Amino acid sequence: MTHTGSAPKRRNFLLGGGALLGLAACGNGVNSGRAPRIDARVDQAFNFMYQNIPGTRDLANKAVGILMMPVISEVGIIGPGGSFGRGALRIGDSTVDYYSTTAATFGLQLGAQQYSNALFFMTEDALADFRRSPGWTLGADAEYAVSNEGGSVSVDTTTALSPVIALVFGQAGLIAGATVEGNKYTRIIP
Repeated sequence: MTHTGSAPKRRNFLLGGGALLGLAACGNGVNSGRAPRIDARVDQAFNFMYQNIPGTRDLANKAVGILMMPVISEVGIIGPGGSFGRGALRIGDSTVDYYSTTAATFGLQLGAQQYSNALFFMTEDALADFRRSPGWTLGADAEYAVSNEGGSVSVDTTTALSPVIALVFGQAGLIAGATVEGNKYTRIIP
């Protein structure tokens, strides 16, 4: 008698999910254990953002803190996928904490990509809520800044009143688009 239950499917899904997380971790400091490496990547991401997306320096000057995730790797294999990255929370020019971000995705996608993500905390309350949380998830209530055709990000009254502004930039890879809604951010010790 043969068993045709779902155990083999679950095992294959779990094995595939482990492979996805392993692939998503490539190239972004996983298990590096080195804060200087994360800080160097964060510095590079800030420099790239300021040089290539006009308006972000004005936005940064209005923010009370910025979480910069310099490299988020995302992999999707037909159905399940995921993303992972590490970065630093800066208040002023000082790193105050390190964070990782993870997300699981489901749906029709195939490929891999890397991108950068900056979260601009525009109020002290939003920053305090983020720092107190054991695992903060970016939701639909955040404002998503996008570049216009000229590549700039405008800081208007609506944007300036939003408690958290998320910016995705520097995408490279084979998956169309990048989103950080639903990403979970967790404080780490590098």
